[in-house]
Amino acid sequence: MEPEEKPVYPMRINKYLALQGLSTRRGADELIEKKKVYINGRVAKLGDKVTETDKVEMKRGHVPSAPRIYVAYNKPRGVITHSPDEEKDEEDIKMLLEESPEVAGVFPIGRLDKDSSGLIILTNDGRITDRLLNPKFEHEKEYMVTTVQPLRPSFKEHMEKGVEIEDYRTKPAQVTVRGENRFSIILTEGKKHQVRRMVVAMRNEVKTLERTRVMNIELGRLPRGQWRYIEGKELATFLASLGL
Repeated sequence: MEPEEKPVYPMRINKYLALQGLSTRRGADELIEKKKVYINGRVAKLGDKVTETDKVEMKRGHVPSAPRIYVAYNKPRGVITHSPDEEKDEEDIKMLLEESPEVAGVFPIGRLDKDSSGLIILTNDGRITDRLLNPKFEHEKEYMVTTVQPLRPSFKEHMEKGVEIEDYRTKPAQVTVRGENRFSIILTEGKKHQVRRMVVAMRNEVKTLERTRVMNIELGRLPRGQWRYIEGKELATFLASLGL
């Protein structure tokens, strides 16, 4: 599992508008050039940066470029979340969705490393990025894991209490042993390669790792490489949990 990304401030105004789901970066630049964007009451300029406390406004009459879309995607093993290395012929989620114009403009919230598979939430709604990824909110994420060696008798107890991964002790987790070398784990944090490093700390090694749930969004029987809309009651619960 790779580290979950969160917005870093100060941030360029065009990136901020894109993350808010109001425009693409290029479209934001056009709006700024037309003097339709304001920062703390003044007309924004290309290259301006904003902080978390700045008030950003759009000139009245502007309509967001696209409706907000929320998608559950089952990332196959071997696929990069984003920023693939072309020299290694890597593929990312965006490349695999090129033939799905109905979800054009969505981006992954967070990451799964190349060797992991499972649930990634895709959206064009930048509002949820920090609300979902910031560790202070402690949103649950669940993983199904198989290991190379059988699990030790004390595995569940130690994993749930937290283990030392270098100079950090992981937060308490929920672990369910599901076989001799298989378990599920619910985390509320997302350190780099955390599950893999926790298993190594227990003198074992991860063979396969799949994310099966993010908050109330479940992977279910969604086939690898396929996506589905998050909508209806499921979406309402998800957004309400994020305070939206």
